[in-house]
Amino acid sequence: MSLAELLPLDEYNRRLVANVHPADWVSPIPQDSYDLVVIGAGTAGLVVAAGAAGLGIGLKVALIEKNLMGGDCLNVGCVPSKCLVRSARVVGEIGRGLELGVTAQAQVDFAAVMERMRRLRSDISQHDSVQRFQALGIDVFLGQGSFSGRNLIEVAGQTLRFKKAVIATGARATRPEIPGLAAAGFLTNETVFSLTKRPDRLAVIGGGPIGCELAQALQRFGCQVTLLHSGQNLLNKEDPAASEIIQTTLSSEGVQLILNCQIERVEVTTAGKIIYYQQQGESASIVVDEMLVSAGRTPNVAGLNLEQVGVAYDLQKGVKVNDYLQTTNPRIYAAGDICMDWRFTHAADAAARIVIKNTLFAPFGLGRAKLSALTMPWVTFTDPEVAQVGLSAAIAQDRGIEIETICIPLSKVDRAITDGETAGFFKIHHQKGSDRIVGATIVAAHAGEMISLVTMAIEGKWGLSKLSSIIYPYPTQAEGIKKAADSYRRTLLTPRTQKLLKFLTKFS
Repeated sequence: MSLAELLPLDEYNRRLVANVHPADWVSPIPQDSYDLVVIGAGTAGLVVAAGAAGLGIGLKVALIEKNLMGGDCLNVGCVPSKCLVRSARVVGEIGRGLELGVTAQAQVDFAAVMERMRRLRSDISQHDSVQRFQALGIDVFLGQGSFSGRNLIEVAGQTLRFKKAVIATGARATRPEIPGLAAAGFLTNETVFSLTKRPDRLAVIGGGPIGCELAQALQRFGCQVTLLHSGQNLLNKEDPAASEIIQTTLSSEGVQLILNCQIERVEVTTAGKIIYYQQQGESASIVVDEMLVSAGRTPNVAGLNLEQVGVAYDLQKGVKVNDYLQTTNPRIYAAGDICMDWRFTHAADAAARIVIKNTLFAPFGLGRAKLSALTMPWVTFTDPEVAQVGLSAAIAQDRGIEIETICIPLSKVDRAITDGETAGFFKIHHQKGSDRIVGATIVAAHAGEMISLVTMAIEGKWGLSKLSSIIYPYPTQAEGIKKAADSYRRTLLTPRTQKLLKFLTKFS
């Protein structure tokens, strides 16, 4: 997100800018040489810079950012979107009130919802501020960083010499090549949080996590949302049963779903913005006031002059790295959305820690960390949430791993029943003939809070037997994990085992 896109310029956004890109910032005089120069101050870049400077061994570290410190997560991603999701969840709760014996009606003040988001974002921004990172002993440069020589980076008219460098410039919303789209104007995750007035009719283009989260939230705020998606199912990278639940939920809340469609063109008329599309061989159109495009991410490689230092990259996939996050130039590493398929804040954080170890410790024989060794969970923050970790059934099959799957519907979990939140499930995949967990999907109101237990089990090599032995507070929805583990334990009671136990009890 650029400064020009940051609207409105109220007290909260001014405070945000004062923290993450102050207009009066004076870049320091570069040191003779830096142990580490990081280009990009999103999550990956901030963690690398702070981690290296925080070792307390006198490393010289420089951090470069051309836009806003904090990157997407703070400014146009996790923080603002979850503020909206939280407000929308209240609307959803009120909507289910009658079922719970409570009669109420939600009155949404859209301007107040967005103002709250801006206020909280500005409060959180101090953690990613220029001033904080300067206080950590990091030289912060605001401007476009560009490689200019074998060990040189140019920024804001100054030259920085480095021993090691890290590229962490992230990614941006993809602009689809749809005729008329650019001329009509559209929103992305980089501009939607600048809205102060609710659009009455909104088209969301793209049925991935961002599209689904914002479609549900804005529908709950009173927009009439139409979601157009090229696939047959929303969230098509998730478990099909999870996708079906989210699809059913959005539809039941009034979101118009247009699936398996191809957008042909966009026109602007006095009636609004007309989107023409093809679906199952038929031509159709819808009229909306605004369009929100959520059709993937494009890595930010422009302007880095990567050719100068022999760093290979792809315009769609980003910088090419090996399992150690090392680029084709052994002195230069990359982390985060610029080079990874996992485009999550926590993935960028984890990758940054790998980079710290591999750039600073591995040269001294202290071991190298691998990206492939990570156990990565992720969450789509719809209501209910969809949380996933490890392998899906489809991926396990592709890899030739024989699995068995245990599925516990939320309708079998007491707390979910009392909460009136029975649309969901706990699904755990384990290796056939073993209790070793290879993956899991949880669909529940707070699935993101529960998936960490399964992640820890996979990482710590705990099997289902261990998860079964843990005491879970009753009543909680997390008890669904125990039910899944207990279900596995019961499979161990084969007729032969039961016969043996029956024989042994005769002598007890």
